[in-house]
Parts: sequence; structure tokens; C-alpha cells
Amino acid sequence: MAYQTTNPYTNEVVKTYPEATPAEVEAALAQAQALYKQWRNDPVSTRTPVLHKLAQIFRDETDSLAKVLTTEMGKLFVEAQGEVILCAEIAEYYADHAEEFLQPRQIASIAGDAQLENHPLGVLMAVEPWNFPYYQIMRIFAPNFAIGDPIVLKHAAITPGSALAFEDAVRRAGAPAGSLTNLFLSYDQVSQVVADDRVQGVALTGSERGGTAVAEVAGKYLKKTTMELGGTDAFIVAHDADMAMVNSIAPRARLYNAGQVCTSSKRFIVTENHYDEFLASLKRAFAAVKLGDPMDPTTSLAPMNSKKAKEKLQAQVDAAVAGGATLAFVHDPVDSDGQFFLPTILTDITKDNPAYGKEMFGPVAQVYKVKDDDEAVALANDTNYGLGGIVFAGTGDYGAQLASRIETGQVYVNTFFSSLPELEFGGVKKSGYGRELGREGISSFVNQELVVKRDKPNDNEFGGLVLPFHLN
Repeated sequence: MAYQTTNPYTNEVVKTYPEATPAEVEAALAQAQALYKQWRNDPVSTRTPVLHKLAQIFRDETDSLAKVLTTEMGKLFVEAQGEVILCAEIAEYYADHAEEFLQPRQIASIAGDAQLENHPLGVLMAVEPWNFPYYQIMRIFAPNFAIGDPIVLKHAAITPGSALAFEDAVRRAGAPAGSLTNLFLSYDQVSQVVADDRVQGVALTGSERGGTAVAEVAGKYLKKTTMELGGTDAFIVAHDADMAMVNSIAPRARLYNAGQVCTSSKRFIVTENHYDEFLASLKRAFAAVKLGDPMDPTTSLAPMNSKKAKEKLQAQVDAAVAGGATLAFVHDPVDSDGQFFLPTILTDITKDNPAYGKEMFGPVAQVYKVKDDDEAVALANDTNYGLGGIVFAGTGDYGAQLASRIETGQVYVNTFFSSLPELEFGGVKKSGYGRELGREGISSFVNQELVVKRDKPNDNEFGGLVLPFHLN
């Protein structure tokens, strides 16, 4: 696996990095394990000041950190700045709330004074993607650093500079060596690290294929995992939706980060009374997009992350059209050698079409016409994925009723999807399992240890029923 920074706007190869040696892998795991042992009984309060400092570094160095993202995966500079600030907010959130979230829980029991304590689980491996190079790391690093779980990081092969920049920020924030160690691992090395007895859990965000491969190894060696594997998120336009709001939000819901967002709206499911208006408005919005230099504040659509990703998306569009879909809109060509994918709208996608139920990771919108809201919900659920979704309806209450019927991890009603530190994130079906962020996110990799105490045994309190063994 070649770890290489290639600017997708200029096609310039910026830097290439060698893969980790076996000695480097062993040193990283040994260091992380030693740190876990040191942290095992340290209070959370010994680590939260580092998160405050890390947040300050991300705020103070927003522009320089953002430029790394723009150079490596083509993200609009303004969007990259937003990602850096979000990372600061996540670090601050867990610095402020980790102690509260990890407090022991008292349990009323005849067995004695019982409480469930939250302790570190051990060394974790994080396998993260390229589309949000810092955010994806921060949402696993911040809560688990607070807990006391050291992390070995395997980042995407096209964003090695982002991994190193994040690792350096953690070091400068005062985190002990071994808190977060980036390794440029081959696929075989990933499996070896997952299998290692010192690694107790794996957090992965990526493709279904990658998640399946890692989960298979983790399952073989009984390692706890969380998986976020993408989606085919629905954007439902209900019969009574406010079309001014819909037409304002819909283009952004598809084109933000060049459409390379797991929770971006991939399928627009529109009731027939709004369909013609919606399609015409979406075409106008897509036509108005300006493709260009992602550092230019007037650019509204950046290039895709790589030539490989662009070619894969084009092959999906070609297969959809060959299968009977209508190419309802394609943006005018752009005079650039950058890895731009022209914003595209597909309609008339039937269930036997190759595009049906498949994730298109880029600026391609699938638009479906349905008879009514019930049919919209049924179509939204007719997929093997369930990560996010958006519903626009006449009232928030009615939209929430529709949202509750959708088989997915999160739904936003009458608003744009958000990622905030306090909001749990995760999916169902083939979109994965487990949650990151929020209160639930910090509990994914903890040892919930039950401690029951009393001053002396009292058999009478148990009615004489004392089991000297446990029942399987």
C-alpha cells in the first residue's frame, strides 16, 4: 500500500512515505501497552487538561491545519477550516464531560453495595478514512484518551500528512508518548495488529468491504469493534413540505465536501406533487456550482479526493444509465486537469438498476418520484444500509413521525444534517454498529467492571441460597 500525498487539484505528488517496519509496529504496541498499564488506575482528571490544550492548538492553528486537508484530499478550504474547529469542539466536549460520563453507577442489590465502574479497556486500533481526515481521528481519540485507552492509528493511504499533523498536535498538547501512534501499515500488518493480544478493540470508519475484512479478523480474535461503513441516505420531501426550505437545503445536502460524506443525502425521495418543482430547482442549483481551486473562497465545489475515486464514480453512473436510468442533468465541463466530477442528477432508477440501493460517493444525486409519504418511507427503507437521513415536512412533529419509521441511525427533520460533539453517531444494517460521540460514544471501549462489597457475608439475606459457582 503506497502512502502518498497527491494534490487532487494540481495532480502534484507532494510526498511519499514508507510503510512501517515490523520493528516500528512492535515498538508502538509495546509503548501503548506500557502506557495503558500506567493509566489503568489514574483518574480521568489527569488527562483532560491535555484535551483542553489540544482544542486550543486546533483553534490557534486553524488555517495551517486546514491547508493540509485541502492539499491532501481537495476539500474546500472553508470546509477544511470548519472541520478543524469541529475537532476543537470535540476535544473540549470530552475534556468538560468525561469525568461526569465515567462516574460509577450505583446498583441496588441484595448482594451488597454494588457499583459499575468504568475503567480503560486497553490498547485500541483506529482505522480511519480520508474524507474527514482530522474529524474521524478526533471522534475516536478524544473520548478514549479521556478514558485511558491508547490508540494505534492506521489512516487512509492518501492522507498521510493529515495523520502526521494530528499526531504532532497530540504530542504538542502534552499527551504521553504512546497516546496516539500513527503507523503506515500494509493490509497484512493491519490484520497482525488486530490479532495482537495487546490490542483490545478496533474502531473503523470506511467501506463495507474494509469493515468486513477487519471485523472478520477482530471476530476471530474476540476483539470488540465499532464500525461505520457508509450509507445510501434518503432525503424525503413529504407531501406538505415547505419547498422554499427544501430547495435551499437539498443541493448542500448532496454537494457538501464534494458529496464525499457518509451521511450526505444520496437518494432524494419526492412526493409526486412536488417532484417537478424539486427536480427543476435541483438542476438550477447544480448548474450554478463553481468548480475550481479549493483554496479560492469563490469556489463552491472541490475536486474529488483522487483519480481512482473519480473513475469509480463515473463507472457507477455509466452502469446506471446503461441499466435504464435517465441522465437528467450533467454540469458543463470545467477547464481543469483536477479530479473534478461534474455534478450529475439521475432519475428513473428502477429496482433492477445497478445503482438502486448503492452508495455513490460524490456529487451525484438520485431522484425518485413516489405517490405519497408512506411510499417515501418504504423506499427509504428498501436498502441494506441505514446511517442517516433528512425529512422535510409541513411541521417538525409530523416530520419526526416519518423519521421514526425510517430504519437508520439518525434523521434530521426540516434542517441540514449536523455532526456535533454531543450527538451520537452511528448506523444500522450494513452501515455498521456501535456509536461514536456523545455520552454513548465514550462507553464503546470501557471495561464496565462490577464491584460488589459488604463488611462481611450474610447468608440469611440470601434465604440460604448461595451459589459457589456460576451457571452457564
